[in-house]
Amino acid sequence: MFWAAFALVALMSTLWAVASPLFSVPDENAHVAKAVAQLRGEVIGEAVEGRKHLVVDLPEGYDYNHGMMCYLFIPEHSAECGVDFGDGTGEQDFETWVATYNPIYYAVVGWPSLLTDDGIVAVYAMRILSALLCSLLLAWAFQLALAGSRARWMPFGAAFLALPMVVYFAGAVNPNGVEIAAGAALWLGVLRLLESFGTADDPHARPRWYLWLVVTISASLLVNARAIGPLWVLVIAVACSAVVGWRSAGRLFATRGSYPWLVAIAAASVFSLAWTLGTGGIASQADTADAPLVGASPLVGVAVMIRHTGDWVQQVLGVFGWLDTPLPFEAYLLVAVALGVLVVLAAAGSDRRGAIVVIGSLALALLLPALIQGFQISRTGLIWQGRYGLILYLAVPIAAAWALSRGSGDRLAFLSSRLTWIGVSLLAAFSSIAYVWVMRRYTQGLTTARSDEFPSSPWQPPIDDIALCVLYVVVALGFAVWIGRLGMLAARGVEASRADG
Repeated sequence: MFWAAFALVALMSTLWAVASPLFSVPDENAHVAKAVAQLRGEVIGEAVEGRKHLVVDLPEGYDYNHGMMCYLFIPEHSAECGVDFGDGTGEQDFETWVATYNPIYYAVVGWPSLLTDDGIVAVYAMRILSALLCSLLLAWAFQLALAGSRARWMPFGAAFLALPMVVYFAGAVNPNGVEIAAGAALWLGVLRLLESFGTADDPHARPRWYLWLVVTISASLLVNARAIGPLWVLVIAVACSAVVGWRSAGRLFATRGSYPWLVAIAAASVFSLAWTLGTGGIASQADTADAPLVGASPLVGVAVMIRHTGDWVQQVLGVFGWLDTPLPFEAYLLVAVALGVLVVLAAAGSDRRGAIVVIGSLALALLLPALIQGFQISRTGLIWQGRYGLILYLAVPIAAAWALSRGSGDRLAFLSSRLTWIGVSLLAAFSSIAYVWVMRRYTQGLTTARSDEFPSSPWQPPIDDIALCVLYVVVALGFAVWIGRLGMLAARGVEASRADG
């Protein structure tokens, strides 16, 4: 199952990597510049008089011309107007606002730039490398979702781990992709690890050392993905302990074999905190021209965040580009129905504890971002985007599936396989629509008549756009069939376990 998950997610994220114009992903230009400079010894950059942000030098073949992003915020324009990256018309330095970001991610994905002086080839290689890394983490998440005797609904919940925004950022040069994928693996890893410290042995559970391996690697990557990483690890650890039970958490800390793994996670966390504090990554004060509500009170920040909850949810589901490419409203209904059915069934069909878990996951996803941004708004202004909280939103379907898979959800067991098939079919349709819509936005612009959508596309990705769209739809359908069959096997596994019992 691990390799099937890895192959399917890697295909989807790689297809996104080659379909999106260079630097059409938020902040990708800054992340690429940092990665290229860091791999050449310029880890942070230099302060230059008259420049607001730190400046890094770019090698030959990587000169940057902002004209390559001429289509941003103009959805009716294709990407044809942009110049080529490294074509000799740009500047050999770049003022990057991510210069002080943790260097771990850039060291992992940036090394292909050392192998070529063609900036375009290097960026696509970095995107694909990021896609493979994220796919590895997401494959672990899928594997652990099914690692238990009671996993009847878990395939349905795990299907949301391949939402378009997840694989979109996985196939981009942006630490958000690794943050999201590592968070997904950590949610499932900690959940299963704590369950292994329960009173009853589960013959279908993964070995404890394997669970610790997944937890340690995903936690170490998560704490070093962005400055907020240590908080996410803490939130996941506390939330999973509350879900499984504090007694299991106590047994984990009372077991001597846990400590080498905990020390490794602690060391990664210490490095992350030391880097952030040492570089001043959370100390800079924004100007009033940088973002709205700079200097506002935390109470105002929380209120504004809650008022914009609908915007954050829409961005989590799919607002592509630099937040300039939303999907048609009807497309959002597909994923809303799938998620809504799963959450409502879990809240109404499980016992009191299961309902609390589901409602708690919703509250965490909606309120914690408001508190985080509210606490920082005086210094940073309102800079929140839905992708920053995607790691929390993914916990909602996982929590709902976990609650329904427990014994208290047995009265709805007869629906699990049927609704899994229906739900993943809706998600596959949504994912396919998102890919084709975004492809159309960049190849034609969104005002072009549909009858002329592909034949005369002025901008083309490295591979023919029609071929990419057809391939993505096929992979999305294959993913849906795979998840649907896992749902059937999980349901049969539960019945077989009962018969054996």
